[in-house]
Amino acid sequence: MKKIEAIIRKTKFEEVKKGLHEIGIDYFTFWDVRGVGKSVEERVYRGVTYDTSSIERTLISFIVRDKYVDSCIVSIRENAFTGEVGDGRIFIYEVQDAYRIRTGDSGDRSLYDEE
Repeated sequence: MKKIEAIIRKTKFEEVKKGLHEIGIDYFTFWDVRGVGKSVEERVYRGVTYDTSSIERTLISFIVRDKYVDSCIVSIRENAFTGEVGDGRIFIYEVQDAYRIRTGDSGDRSLYDEE
């Protein structure tokens, strides 16, 4: 099992979500996050431009079976891509084990109701 975390532009979230649903990833967690990087975003409020030092992004996190990792990476990359600095990052982590609280299922059986 692997944990996938992706930091993407907030404006690309709906496209990434749709892409993940299309490949069968229906359960994930996401947060609106802020970070600092090379990309600088400017805000205009009442005609005045403000330079912000923090960048708004969305962090998506989910656990998948090993056989789904490559298709998840391809889907996220295709749907989050703009070609500009600040498109984001994808991180892959090993997951030692998982348990479903309700049934006691463990391992990758705990991730999904059916194969």
